[in-house]
Amino acid sequence: MLAAVATHVDRRDPLAGLMVGEWPERAPPPGWASVTVRAAGLNHHDLWTLRGVGSTAELLPVVLGAEAAGIDEQGNEVLVYPVVGDPAAGAGDETLDPAMTLLSVEHDGTFAQRVSVPQANLVRKPPGMSFAEAACLPGAWLTAYRMLFEKSAVSPGGTVLVQGAGGGIATALVLLGRTAGYRMWVTSRSPHRGQRAVRLGAEAAFPLGARLPMRVDAVMETVGAATWEHSLRAVRPGGRVVVCGATSGASPPIDLSRLFFRQVAVVGSTLGTRMQLHQLVRFCEVTGLRPPLHEVLPLQRAREGFKTMASGQVFGKIVFTMD
Repeated sequence: MLAAVATHVDRRDPLAGLMVGEWPERAPPPGWASVTVRAAGLNHHDLWTLRGVGSTAELLPVVLGAEAAGIDEQGNEVLVYPVVGDPAAGAGDETLDPAMTLLSVEHDGTFAQRVSVPQANLVRKPPGMSFAEAACLPGAWLTAYRMLFEKSAVSPGGTVLVQGAGGGIATALVLLGRTAGYRMWVTSRSPHRGQRAVRLGAEAAFPLGARLPMRVDAVMETVGAATWEHSLRAVRPGGRVVVCGATSGASPPIDLSRLFFRQVAVVGSTLGTRMQLHQLVRFCEVTGLRPPLHEVLPLQRAREGFKTMASGQVFGKIVFTMD
């Protein structure tokens, strides 16, 4: 079958380790199901794997990709939930299972014509959503859903700042927040992408590091080192900074005095639970929300999608199709 595979790590030239071509299909183990993939979303996690971040050379080669929509063995249209974990081991939350892993880490991922996943990881696809749009839900959109509705501790009507305006998680946060009644602000190093975020539903866009009209109730942080100091300055006393990634670096300096004196909470967030994915599907069905797509490419052109993501010019999601 056709697949996009991380064959080895190259930190200077990560795409040197990307192979797009024929790959053997493995039979599903007991309790797992085979899904015919129709579309799969590209995430920074896939680029990090090629750079050796969050994975190890011993786990390679592995098929990349952690989110997808497709057809199960009974002909049902499904989403592929990417967390392989036991909810019972994580106090009801499979992402807290100490043995938790993701598709494309210890198990082949979704950038292939077929993928094997635990049977319980199949979630009904929204019927009115295209496969390319639906492929964005189990990864970027689920991450945004949990950050905003669980981790931020902010009620609708509150003000939330999203650092970085263009990526899949950022655009999901803007759309989810606007629809649920939050005041959503964004930052961007690109005025053009900032204005696109405003057209998408953000109330205002600011340059990276800009002084804001007021401190916000929560900051959604995916950028890391480049925006960390600004995130701590931007949040109100007693507010929260919710962190799900660090695309510009994961080791920023931390002003501990600001943290304890302003009583700012820093909260980590990874993906979401299967139940939250069901809730997100229902939210999209009721509201009619659709993920914005930057580009849809056939899997044969996966290298182009990786190059675009590495350039930092993405607005919305890059999705690969298996047509």
